[in-house]
Amino acid sequence: MKLPEKVIITEVGPRDGFQNIKEWIPTVLKKEIINKLIDAGFPKIEVSSFVNPQAIAQLQDAGEIVKSVLNRSAQAIFYVLVPNFTGAKMACELGISHVTYVFSVSQSHNMENVRRTVEASLEELRKIREQLPSLSVKAGLATAFDCPFEGKIPAERVVQMVERCLDLGIEEICLSDTIGTSNPRQTEDLLAALENRFPGRRFGFHFHDTQGMGLANVLVALQHGFFSFESSVGGLGGCPFAPGAAGNIASEDLINMLEGMGIKTGVSIAGVLEAAELIQKGIKCNLTGHLVNVCNR
Repeated sequence: MKLPEKVIITEVGPRDGFQNIKEWIPTVLKKEIINKLIDAGFPKIEVSSFVNPQAIAQLQDAGEIVKSVLNRSAQAIFYVLVPNFTGAKMACELGISHVTYVFSVSQSHNMENVRRTVEASLEELRKIREQLPSLSVKAGLATAFDCPFEGKIPAERVVQMVERCLDLGIEEICLSDTIGTSNPRQTEDLLAALENRFPGRRFGFHFHDTQGMGLANVLVALQHGFFSFESSVGGLGGCPFAPGAAGNIASEDLINMLEGMGIKTGVSIAGVLEAAELIQKGIKCNLTGHLVNVCNR
């Protein structure tokens, strides 16, 4: 196998995981969990999202969460997810220097998720780049593999969206299997199309694990030399606006696989499991990760 020597894992549980939990999670517990994830050694953590509280009430304390993490002495880079200029401006004003700007490759999911056309989302991204030039923006391309409303997304459409992002000066792009239905052959085909059009460019990946193929898709990306992945403690996650979407790849399972293959992550599995244990004790939810259900019994 041709594999990278190390990977960069972005922990997204405090945003992608918590947003799907209906019962309110006390802010103090969120902070405690995030602190455990920081201590585990994740190089990047997506701590919350600046979205309309009427859409996702669970994340209405994003401002307090951001202030808390920025007061910590840590090596981690903290991200928040934003769907529009307003969210990006709020993040910038609070001192966040990195945001994930999310929009969908498919028109129908973008309308459902952020209530605007893809073209309007791209114009909003242009506005962020022009008016908030100091902000580091990662483009999170949802439904880059499959859409719950339109089915399989043609690779050509993904290539077009990547081109539009690059034209706007976006250097960091993460492709998401939002509903977790991509298989290794499908992932291989998309990666081949991207490498053909953008040779040498590195992309990040956000695989959900709805049908149990998340780690298999990671392996495909690894063999293409990609080394940036997003995952969630305990396997929490899913998109509230994508019917049938289940959780993310469990961070501890991803780390376990990579370290077992001799690929360095810099993240402590024991530390991640401590965070998962806090979740199990304090939040009413089902953790789908393998290790957490073996080690934290």
